[in-house]
Amino acid sequence: MGMSARGRRREIVELAHTTGLASVEELSQRFEVTASTIRRDLARLTSEGKIARTYGGAMALSGRVGESTFRQRNQEAAEAKRAMARLAVGMVDDGDTVLLDAGSSVAALAVELRDRVTVSVATSSLVVVEELADADDIHVECLGGTLRHQSQGFVGPLAEAALERMTADKVFLGADGVAPGAICEADQRQTRLKEMMCARAHRIVVLADATKLGHAPFHAWALLPEGWTLVTDDSATEEQLRPFRDAGVDVHVAGVEAAVAPE
Repeated sequence: MGMSARGRRREIVELAHTTGLASVEELSQRFEVTASTIRRDLARLTSEGKIARTYGGAMALSGRVGESTFRQRNQEAAEAKRAMARLAVGMVDDGDTVLLDAGSSVAALAVELRDRVTVSVATSSLVVVEELADADDIHVECLGGTLRHQSQGFVGPLAEAALERMTADKVFLGADGVAPGAICEADQRQTRLKEMMCARAHRIVVLADATKLGHAPFHAWALLPEGWTLVTDDSATEEQLRPFRDAGVDVHVAGVEAAVAPE
């Protein structure tokens, strides 16, 4: 007799916490049941608050109680964010139009962009606007909309309407959690805006330090199309990075020591 449904679901939770990520296909093969059975298991475990669903699988909930403020996030992994920003700015070419998402990692990139005088920036981030307000040679467009105080970013119909009139060479996104095919946020208005940004840009770059990889602190998700780029920091382990590389994600790892070395 095979494993009971209760035992299978218990092991699924353990796997999600151990490996960080688990796909429907892998779970189906492991437990020798159909993919539809696994999907029902995942739906039940999600409703019970034991895991978070991703597109195509499941991941462990990180246990965060609530969304932290931008100021709090800006103080977390500061050296890693600086390193990622210095790496990511090298992906911006002269004459580019770039979309900048809200978030502390993307705000760090805005600091690095101040010297790129031939770049145009469109952003949903109040912090980015403030950072570039006195960079006279950078053309800045603000999407506008409803301000989310927690993220210091604009969301909603007005921001979405502004995006519909734009295209960009690159978009740089932040995230509360990252899976190989999607990014996690606290608010569905944020995830909708991120998906629209992806649709308006030729290249998609996600800035996420190692603590974000394989974690799902919330239940709102934005799908990422194939061929996107991940920029993370060098505290990420190979076990964390392998699912992304296996999914065809272009992975770039920033060295933190190089970013904080004295000039």
